[in-house]
Amino acid sequence: MDKNKSKQYERVFSHFDENKDGKISPAELRLCLGTIGGEISESEAEAVVLLMDSDGDGLLGLEDFIRLVEGTEEEEKVKDLKEAFKMYEEMDDKQCSSTGTGSSSITPRSLKRMLSRLGEKKSVGECEDMISQFDLNGDGVLNFDEFRNMMA
Repeated sequence: MDKNKSKQYERVFSHFDENKDGKISPAELRLCLGTIGGEISESEAEAVVLLMDSDGDGLLGLEDFIRLVEGTEEEEKVKDLKEAFKMYEEMDDKQCSSTGTGSSSITPRSLKRMLSRLGEKKSVGECEDMISQFDLNGDGVLNFDEFRNMMA
């Protein structure tokens, strides 16, 4: 982790640590989340602390806090990728269901259409080539996991 990001985490941690004991209690977590517009119940705050507490003292240290924040960021990234994936798959519902895979996928045609909407002109063949670079199972389309690898 770079120094800048580490300093940012320390500042946020310090802000959450109201009594300045170097730890964040469930009550401090709940209070600070409330000030930034988040809402979490007492039992939810206790569950989060219990889950992330690495030394078993019932409080979050800085390292625990960083793991919590980075885990939340990762969940947000996956959620955003799922939204992006839906944009591609909705473009070509008939073809998605005709693949017979039983799951959603991005086809060369749906990729071509979406890229066209984004101002990038590609042929179906070029889209097939793009897909083939990330098509791990060789079925000619991208499922969500393959799409996530492509976007990483």
